[in-house]
Amino acid sequence: MFTGIVEEIGTVAELNPSDSTGGTSLTITLPPSSSLLSDAHLGDSIAINGVCLTVTSFTPSPTPSFTVGIAPETLRLTNLGSLTTQSRVNLERAVRADTRMGGHFVQGHVDTTATILSKTPDGNAVTFRFAPMSRDVLRYVVYKGFIALDGASLTVTKVDDAEGWWEVMLIAYTQERIVTAAKEVGDTVNVEVDMTAKYVEKSLQGYLAGLGEEGKGGLLEKFVERVVKGDSA
Repeated sequence: MFTGIVEEIGTVAELNPSDSTGGTSLTITLPPSSSLLSDAHLGDSIAINGVCLTVTSFTPSPTPSFTVGIAPETLRLTNLGSLTTQSRVNLERAVRADTRMGGHFVQGHVDTTATILSKTPDGNAVTFRFAPMSRDVLRYVVYKGFIALDGASLTVTKVDDAEGWWEVMLIAYTQERIVTAAKEVGDTVNVEVDMTAKYVEKSLQGYLAGLGEEGKGGLLEKFVERVVKGDSA
């Protein structure tokens, strides 16, 4: 579990498509002053551009770095496979019980990727417009709701379901602390929608299914039935 508050920006040292295990591994280096690995253990979870990954090895000093393994499914669903040496990435350690929840609950389970359609300056802020690869996620994107883009917790400022896009605004402070600000039109970001919306949707589907066949018309029919009985009384 994460908060969507990026702790550090790391740099890709190596993306190895065939490591000693036969899989893909990613090695990230950190600034010498970084404390990200100060309490690290093998098997810890670190979100890289919003993707929850497991630390398989790490070196705390003199040049801090760590390595994670990436599953084929992760490469298919995220933009991690497009990283190259010297790419910069957002990093966040898994949340602790005593951590302030400055952003929102982020699982590190990417739903889809989205392409940057436009970047529009607004004073010292910048508005980004995104179009998701899978438009199914739009039903979870709401005005003023949470969304995690490359692991950063951001607020939706506008959404258009018909045209298939949403917008977020990055203030000057945020622009200096996440990699998304430096991306250009056509670049992609990892997207994780607010998981609360998914739980609400599933609970509502179960409720409606209990009112009628697969919930189709059940709620309305029950309401009409109650109205008719009331009129009859």
